[in-house]
Amino acid sequence: MKRHEPKGNLERTAMADLWRHTLSQIPSVFGRLVYLTSLRDQNTGRYEHYGLSQAFGEDEADSVLRQSHEQAFAEWLCFTLEQQKADLDLYLAGLNGNRRTIINTWIRLAPYRNLVPAIAREVERQLYLADLETILELLRSEYGVASPGQDA
Repeated sequence: MKRHEPKGNLERTAMADLWRHTLSQIPSVFGRLVYLTSLRDQNTGRYEHYGLSQAFGEDEADSVLRQSHEQAFAEWLCFTLEQQKADLDLYLAGLNGNRRTIINTWIRLAPYRNLVPAIAREVERQLYLADLETILELLRSEYGVASPGQDA
C-alpha cells in the first residue's frame, strides 16, 4: 500500500521536481521569469504545467509555479543594477534574433511589463520597471537603437 505524504512534503517534492527538471536548466533569473510567466493563463491567473499537473495535481502545480515565479521576481529585485544587466545580457545571449531588433521591440512594446507576479506590491512593480527601463536605456545606447519617436 502506498503511503501518502503530508502536504508539506508533497510541495517540496513538486518544487524539487520543477527545479531539477526545468528551472535549473535556465541560466538566468530573467529567463526563469519569462518561462514562469509563460505558464500563467492571462485570463485566469492560474499557472499550468502538464507534467507537474500529472504528477502532483493541478492545484499543486499552480501553487508551486506561482511560488517559483514570486521567488524569481524577488531574486531579481535583490540584484544590483549591474547584476540585473549581466543577468539580462545572459538571457539575451540565449535568444535567436538580432539584439538590436529585440531591444527596439522591447522599448516599443514593453513585453517585460507582463513578467510581474500578480501578488507583487506596487512598490516592487515600480522598482522592477524602473530598473528594467534603466537597463534598456543602457542597452539602447550600447547597441545604437534609435530612441522612441525617431526612425530606427
